[in-house]
Amino acid sequence: MKHALLFSTALLTASAAWAQKPNIIYIMCDDMGYGDLGCYGQKYIHTPHIDAMAAQGMRFTQAYAGSPVSAPSRASLMTGQHTGHCEVRGNKEYWRDVPMMMYGQNQEFTRVGQHPYDPDHVILPEIMKDNGYTTGMFGKWAGGYEGSVSTPDKRGIDEYYGYICQFQAHLYYPNFLNRYSRSLGDKEVVRVTMEENIKYPMFGPDYLKRPQYSADMIHQEALKWLDSQDGTQPFFGILTYTLPHAELVQPEDSIVKDYKKEFFTDHTWGGQEGSRYNPSEHTHAQFAGMITRLDKYVGEVLDKLKEKGLDDNTIVIFTSDNGPHEEGGADPTFFGRDGKLRGLKRQCYEGGIRVPFIVRWPGHVQAGSVNPHQLAFYDVMPTFAELAGVKNWVKKYANKKKEVDYFDGISFLPTLLGREGQQTHDYLYWEFEETDQIGVRMGDWKMVCKSGTPLLYNLADDIHEDNDVAAAHPDIVSRMLQVVREQHIDNPNFKVTLPNF
Repeated sequence: MKHALLFSTALLTASAAWAQKPNIIYIMCDDMGYGDLGCYGQKYIHTPHIDAMAAQGMRFTQAYAGSPVSAPSRASLMTGQHTGHCEVRGNKEYWRDVPMMMYGQNQEFTRVGQHPYDPDHVILPEIMKDNGYTTGMFGKWAGGYEGSVSTPDKRGIDEYYGYICQFQAHLYYPNFLNRYSRSLGDKEVVRVTMEENIKYPMFGPDYLKRPQYSADMIHQEALKWLDSQDGTQPFFGILTYTLPHAELVQPEDSIVKDYKKEFFTDHTWGGQEGSRYNPSEHTHAQFAGMITRLDKYVGEVLDKLKEKGLDDNTIVIFTSDNGPHEEGGADPTFFGRDGKLRGLKRQCYEGGIRVPFIVRWPGHVQAGSVNPHQLAFYDVMPTFAELAGVKNWVKKYANKKKEVDYFDGISFLPTLLGREGQQTHDYLYWEFEETDQIGVRMGDWKMVCKSGTPLLYNLADDIHEDNDVAAAHPDIVSRMLQVVREQHIDNPNFKVTLPNF
């Protein structure tokens, strides 16, 4: 108790010191499972920088993505809504009427990207921009196809570099990336052709002769943006790195070479007919190397903040957009990637949605702390709005055109700062069209509806969700079904089978 009082006093002193708005860096990687980091129990993959970040900050054990796949998970983060309310609830693509030759050299195609965010509903960068922040985003967008009503230039982003279309982001040596730069005078998102890459084919053995590795290029642009911050205004950066998503490939440097020596028995994935991915040798080494490469990026971001004297007034968050995948030869079973949780990407079981979540803010967030607070991506918006000093943010940013404009998040800033009065969710909610699943968590109870059939698990003694106890607890099932009834709003673009109420 004495230690807790001392820490609380220190936090009050530190809190009084940050009269200026803190800088915020939100790092979200792609398809990293709950157990893929050393600080979450991973034994094979080296993640020294992220592990150090956890040792210097707060590691959450019950943090959840917005969805079990990329685009809707990001939508939940951006809109402060769960997937029963937000406009984007799946990976709806706008290139499907274009042949796969879109990946061919110099191929032109239109409507590249995903379903756009509702232009009448505010998103997170717009709130930060409105409250004095300069904003940058580097990596995957997936919030609207090229030329749509929702691209970074139209949604509060000052500097953007990466993939507008997440389908393009399945490959690490693409034909082009996208850029929008207010400082360079860009008026809209443009394509940046990868001249050195298109000299070689997109598929086949010569593919690996392509020299421009997108993950490295995106990271370097993020570092340049950080380096340009001069302290005249707070900054908000969203670094949506694509590692370790999908294609298992990277530059043949010491990172992957060391893993090839380390894994004496490794797998080779020979590809499959119609796959978007090239074959991959040493898939275990490739996957481990991609996570360690990502860890190196995180270390360089933290080093840059220290170099510029911005460390103490910058809150940095690291997380993943959803659970692990099996695409392109990935082998989550070998690495125990689900952290002993059931399910993978595209599933509303814990393995598909529970993600690593680490927050570092020297002098404000208790170093080395581990916290079981239940949060979801839609809690980030109110937390950041509070950090930015926004009063009555829901009333201020609700869409006046709608009778009801939903915001589903609860700020977890009290938890970060060690304050009393943290509000908690009565429930957490997910729905996902592709696998026809709905997920509800209420305390330790977890319900997964598969094609309308409710299955109930008690996470307190069944973290792997092996034992359906719905028949033994009809009252609990009834309460959770009522949550589904109340929280689901029909969306013609994304449909799920509702249970029998």
